[in-house]
Amino acid sequence: MTSTFLVIGSNSFSGASFVDHLLARGQDVVGVSRSEEVALPFRPYAWKKQPGRFRFQRIDLNTDLDALDALLAETKPSVIANFAAQSMVAESWQNPDHWMMTNVVSAVRLHERLRHLDYLDRYVHVTTPEVYGSTGGWVKEDHAFNPSTPYAVSRAAGDMSLASYFKAYGFPVVSTRAANVYGPGQQLYRIIPRTILFALTGQKLQLHGGGHSARSFIHIDDVSEATRMIAERGEPGATYHISTNEQITIRDLVALVLTRLGMKFEDCVEIVGERLGKDQSYMLDSSKLRGELGWSDRIGIEEGVEQTIGWVKAHLEALKASPQHYQHKP
Repeated sequence: MTSTFLVIGSNSFSGASFVDHLLARGQDVVGVSRSEEVALPFRPYAWKKQPGRFRFQRIDLNTDLDALDALLAETKPSVIANFAAQSMVAESWQNPDHWMMTNVVSAVRLHERLRHLDYLDRYVHVTTPEVYGSTGGWVKEDHAFNPSTPYAVSRAAGDMSLASYFKAYGFPVVSTRAANVYGPGQQLYRIIPRTILFALTGQKLQLHGGGHSARSFIHIDDVSEATRMIAERGEPGATYHISTNEQITIRDLVALVLTRLGMKFEDCVEIVGERLGKDQSYMLDSSKLRGELGWSDRIGIEEGVEQTIGWVKAHLEALKASPQHYQHKP
């Protein structure tokens, strides 16, 4: 294992969960995000003492790259995993320039600095299947980009920029595209924790378009393990899909959650109009990750939903006082 792992975007659900995964393995981790550390219910690495050591520093990639340079010079991480992005899809239509600034301009500025670091062995770029648009079937990592939203366009641009950096400079990038992640600690505006919290607090869940779009939902622990394996043994310049081999409609997922809670779908859900640019499905063929690195998903959707229900119930009072809708920051 490396002496220090730098996780950019450590406040994000995936970033915080990855920090927890590394610390549990005895890895020392430095985390950076543009806001102060998130509240305890959203910080899995603080739920119990881990053998690895964690240090956090607040750094905004849009404005504080000099501060990041200083941190890099001090810690000299051999691996950097970047989870930072403007990540909401529907909201990207409202301020598309904010998404382009963070996911393209600031990302390129970051990569331009990182490519000069002689101690950097691996840069893990965490991106998204949104770049493909609706896939219409199971697709591999070389599938053509067909983005449908400003968010997806911004991520596709960032991905293509990094591909050019690998070709021109041999920049040691590996990229991940994960299916829909979920699990304990996820933000409350995401569908599984939102369904649980709304049901437990008597609020009606708005289900866009009737919930007929289909997704693969993968537990964050499986994603964190895959991300570490890719960081350690992934082929430089390559992209890896992280996904289950199962699909479920959003409607069926919500019904599953409510059944686990002992509640009726019709009592808890309100059908509303579809979101602009909503893709029907993302079907990611993960055979490359499974074959090359020996990864497999281990936590089924029923077990994962039960874990998430337990997390919501354990932190219910704190979660009721937490923001339940996406809070946009430029």
